[in-house]
Amino acid sequence: VRDCIQKTLTEWSSKIGQDQNQETLEVLECTVAQALEKINPEERDELKVSAKLFIVGSNSSSIRDAVDLACSALGVAQLDSVIIAPPPVEDGTNLSLEYLQPYWKELENLVQNKKIVAIGTSDLDKTLLEQLYLWAQVKPSSNQVNLASCCVMPPDLTAFAKECDIQLLTHNDPKELLCEASFQEALQESIQKVKANEWIPLWLLRYSVIVKSRGIIKSKGYIIQAKRNAS
Repeated sequence: VRDCIQKTLTEWSSKIGQDQNQETLEVLECTVAQALEKINPEERDELKVSAKLFIVGSNSSSIRDAVDLACSALGVAQLDSVIIAPPPVEDGTNLSLEYLQPYWKELENLVQNKKIVAIGTSDLDKTLLEQLYLWAQVKPSSNQVNLASCCVMPPDLTAFAKECDIQLLTHNDPKELLCEASFQEALQESIQKVKANEWIPLWLLRYSVIVKSRGIIKSKGYIIQAKRNAS
C-alpha cells in the first residue's frame, strides 16, 4: 500500500510541476488518470465491483465519502459489496456492538440509498457477529476471518454463519494496513516542500472489479483520503 501511495504521489507531483504551492492548499486531489479505468456502462452487468474499507481515524462519516469517491472514480452508480474492517479502538478497549453501531448505520443508509448492494464485516467472532446480526436492519452478508488468527474456521462461527446465510471469507490483511507514520513517510518522500506531519490519513478503500462469468480480476486499486491539520 505504501509503495502504491508513494508511486502515485511521485508521478502526480512531477506532472503538476512547481507552479502550485502545496503549502497553501487544504485539499490536494492526487490522481494519475491513466492508472484508473472507468467501467464501461455497457459492461456493468457483467462485472462485480467490491471494496474493503479501512477506517484509519474513528469517524463514521468517512464511510459515505469513501463510497461516493469510489463510485465517482470507477464511473458506477453503486458498489456491489462493501466490507468494513473494524475501526481502531483505544488501547485497552474491546470491540463492541455499541462501537460498531454508528459505522453500520452509515452502511445501512447507503444500502437504502442504493449506493451499495450488500455489506459485510471483518474479523468479528461469533458472539459479536450474532449481536450485530440481531440488531441490524440490513444484515451482514459476509464476514472475513483472518488466516493469521486461525487455520481452521471456528465451529461456532461456521454454524452461525450457515444458519443465517452469512458467507465466511478469508483474508490476510494486517491489523493496521496503513499507519499514520507510514503515510507521512510516503508523502514526505514523494512531494517536495510538503509538511507531511500535518497530513492525517482518514480512510483507505481497496476495490476490485471482477468479471462475474470468469471469476477473474479486471482491475483493482486503492483510494485514500487524508486531511491537513495545519497549526
